[in-house]
Amino acid sequence: MIDRVYLAEASIVVPALIACLIWCLPRGWVERAALAGGVVTGGLALVVAGVALADPGHPQVGGWIALDAAAGLLIAVIAVVGLVSVLVSPAYLAANTSTLVGEPRRRSTYYVVFFAFWSSLLAVPLAGNLGAAWLLIEATTAASALLVGFSGRARALEAGWKYLILTSLGLGVALLGIVLLAAGVPGGGLGALSWRALPSYASGAPSGLIAYLLLLAGLAAKIGWAPVHNWLPDAHSEAPAPVSAMLSAALLPAVLLVAWRCSQGMAPVIGASAAQGVLIGFGLASVAVAVPFLSRPMAWKRLLAYSSLEHMGVIALGIGFGTPLAMAGVAVHIVAHAIAKSLGFVMVTPLLAHEPLAARQAVAGIGRTRPALGAGIGVCLGTLSGLPPSPLFVSELLIIAGGFQAGRPWVAAVATLLLALAFLGLIRALIDTIAGTAPWREATRLPGLRGASALAAVSVVSLLTIAGGSAWLPASALVQAFLKGVS
Repeated sequence: MIDRVYLAEASIVVPALIACLIWCLPRGWVERAALAGGVVTGGLALVVAGVALADPGHPQVGGWIALDAAAGLLIAVIAVVGLVSVLVSPAYLAANTSTLVGEPRRRSTYYVVFFAFWSSLLAVPLAGNLGAAWLLIEATTAASALLVGFSGRARALEAGWKYLILTSLGLGVALLGIVLLAAGVPGGGLGALSWRALPSYASGAPSGLIAYLLLLAGLAAKIGWAPVHNWLPDAHSEAPAPVSAMLSAALLPAVLLVAWRCSQGMAPVIGASAAQGVLIGFGLASVAVAVPFLSRPMAWKRLLAYSSLEHMGVIALGIGFGTPLAMAGVAVHIVAHAIAKSLGFVMVTPLLAHEPLAARQAVAGIGRTRPALGAGIGVCLGTLSGLPPSPLFVSELLIIAGGFQAGRPWVAAVATLLLALAFLGLIRALIDTIAGTAPWREATRLPGLRGASALAAVSVVSLLTIAGGSAWLPASALVQAFLKGVS
């Protein structure tokens, strides 16, 4: 039997090697190599995830690799989102010719940077060490910032620069927390920053709380939690649509996992209530800030971006509540959010071909003029809003119930009110976008619509399956493994 650690390492190395291979290939082979490489990378990562999720009670945790249930869940999400993004990239590249790079190297540069981003992103959940996790998150920043500005348009370059500066500043704040922890953990150095070593922090609860606050405040800038989410709407709007899917559906929850591990590691030092309270604070703030934006008309990709702000806040609330019900909700929410967001961003290429104004303003009546396109958008918005039988309705119900189970009824009540307001805003957007007054639009062939429609059909089946199977999760070994963490 192949060792699980070797499998985990291979899932990181293979996409990096594919990036190198693509750079060396002739132009005619680039796209085929990228598609084949996407299938290989996605398949290998899913094997790693399956190994971790099949035996959640026995994680493989060392100083540098942590392959537990939470890592398995995120690896599966990153694998599927990455594979979908690679498969729809040819349609994006065919429909969008503006780029920073000259035509001979346009496609190869895109795929090389994409696979480098995918490789570093797959490594983040597997990092068994806080210092290594920080370095890997920085690596995702460098690669994804290049992809955000890939079109070469002024707005895209500004968004990429804003993303790079703000997230790097946030990670600089997190680095201060890491330095404090490294000084306070017996033994010192990077080796002392493994997740299992954090509870041995010996400099006292007050300084431990300062280090924890610095860590989470810094990571919040990368996760997109309010009030340090300013880069998120611009980056999601200006990045290529497949890259936006990776940012929203895969990168944000992967970095949130690092914050989750920090909370579990520092809880014995500063107290579980304090560690969870910080997460709950970020969660409530994020949902509250997202509500007024979701309640007004806006361009499609910006709407999806502010939805990311809301949903990362909901996941933070679930982790902060820390009960079996809430953890079951977190698992469902991460997976269902990834499916809906991937579908939403895959719809961007045919939507912009049908209505170019959708890049800068809200559009209406898509379901009237192009029913197949409207159906996909409807599945995405219906899921993100939490409209039953969406699994996000089930997950939010579980998380709210988890808040009451955790003895935080006022927090749960406030969260319920905020989620109801967000629901109303997204339902309004759903009705307007699908069934609103439709201006005349030329009936043309829409690039990527066939693939987007196929993904919509698969998404519906997957989402209904997740919603139907979520009832067994609170008492499952998977949720017990989430509660235990890597300790």
